[in-house]
Parts: sequence; structure tokens; C-alpha cells
Amino acid sequence: MTPLLSLKNVSKTFGHGDHIVQAVRDVSFDVMPGECLAVVGESGSGKTTLANMILGVFGQSSGELWFDGKPLPTRRTLEHRSAIQLVQQNPLSSLNPKRSVGASVRLGLDVYGIGSPSDRWSLVEAALEEVGLPRDFRKRPPAALSGGQRQRVAIARALACQSRLVVLDEPTSALDVLVQARVLRLLNDLRAAKGLSYVFITHDLSVVRNVADRVAVFKSGQLVECAETGAIFENPREDYTRQLIGAVPVVTREEIELRNTLATEGQT
Repeated sequence: MTPLLSLKNVSKTFGHGDHIVQAVRDVSFDVMPGECLAVVGESGSGKTTLANMILGVFGQSSGELWFDGKPLPTRRTLEHRSAIQLVQQNPLSSLNPKRSVGASVRLGLDVYGIGSPSDRWSLVEAALEEVGLPRDFRKRPPAALSGGQRQRVAIARALACQSRLVVLDEPTSALDVLVQARVLRLLNDLRAAKGLSYVFITHDLSVVRNVADRVAVFKSGQLVECAETGAIFENPREDYTRQLIGAVPVVTREEIELRNTLATEGQT
């Protein structure tokens, strides 16, 4: 099977002369169709730089990015931009407060020419329903929604653009634990239903176990370990990975079962 996304010996350097920062160093990995790859590490480990290169915010200093078996240029076509979407950390700042929810979701449809102009409001409403929000939410301002609802809108906006790969940049870190669990469940359900691929950027290993197929561990811009999620948690190879796992708060099985039960009740 051809990987949806491939990074081949990718590096990114900022600055010049004596003031050079090598943010990402010689990184290679694949993301397969329908897969969720979690990218974890401390602040400053290169996670955000990596996400920005995947999104085309800036180009790599060396190495290659490939998408669906073809080279991925820094200057992205509309097709590339539609196919690779971002869900940001803060659901309030990621939505324009001067636009209605529906206008924010529709913007991508207008930019990428998805559907006919007369059909686009129906597509917006369908995208909202896919993330568990009523159709009439399209008329509301972002400030009238809860944090979980705003993040659902951000996810709907990515889905409406007919995305194939979604970069999720700390998508639940601004949410409380129960809302976080509901959003993670939604992301899992959408991935299964639509065959989406995720690159899940996070510093929090506690959210990774239930969403990721594989985990890529970054330290100081380098990929130190990449393996299936179960192997990372049960038999990590690197000391740094063991340190990250050791910092995860431990809860009892009863607490986990209670959280999962509560997460299925109601909408955020």
C-alpha cells in the first residue's frame, strides 16, 4: 500500500551564520491511509515545525515530502491545501469571531470550489451534523459556543474541505477532561467512517493510547523512536520514551471506566 504521507530525511534549519537553530533533523516516517500517527515530545522538540512543513507553511531545508505517491511542493496547489487540513489547539482563536459558525465552515468550500454555490449551505449543515452539532448552529457566533462545540466546528471545517489528511495540533489540550474524551471519541469515529489519516501532535501521552495506531517520539528535533502504540507503552526502547511515559498521570481502572461512561452521555 502506498503511504498517504512520506517524509524522507527531512530537516529544517532557522537562522544564519553563527545563529542557526536546527529545529528538525533528518526525519523519516510514513503515514498510511486511514492511520493515526501521534507525534509526541516536550516543548521545543520540533513537533510544531514538523506540522508546519506538512501543511506547507514553510518548506524544509533538506529532504523530501511526498503525498499520495507524489512529491509535495512547498507552494501547494488548491488540491493539496484542500486535502491536508489543520485543526488547531485553541478552538476559539482558530475561528474568526466576526464570522458566523456557518460562514467559517463555508469559507473553505468557496476557496476550493467544492460543490455548487447554491449547495454549499447544505454541505455546511451536513458537516456540522457529522460532528454532532445541529444544523442551525451555522447561524451562531463562535463566542456563543462552548469550547467543545467550537472544536467540533473546527473539525467540521476540515471535513467540509474533503480532507484526506488532518494535522491535529494539540486538539484537546484546551478542553476539560470529559470534553476531551468526547472529542477524542468523535475523532476516532470520523476516522473509521471516512477513512481519514491523522497526524496527532501532542505533548500529552495520556491522550495518545486511545487514538493512535503508532507513536513517533521526538527530542530536540530528532525522531528517537517510532513504533506501534502498544509497543511504545509496553516496551519502549529509548530512555527518553520511558521518561515521557513515566510522567503520565496514573488513574485506576474504575476512573477510566467512569470517564468513558460519562463521555458518551450528552453533547458538549
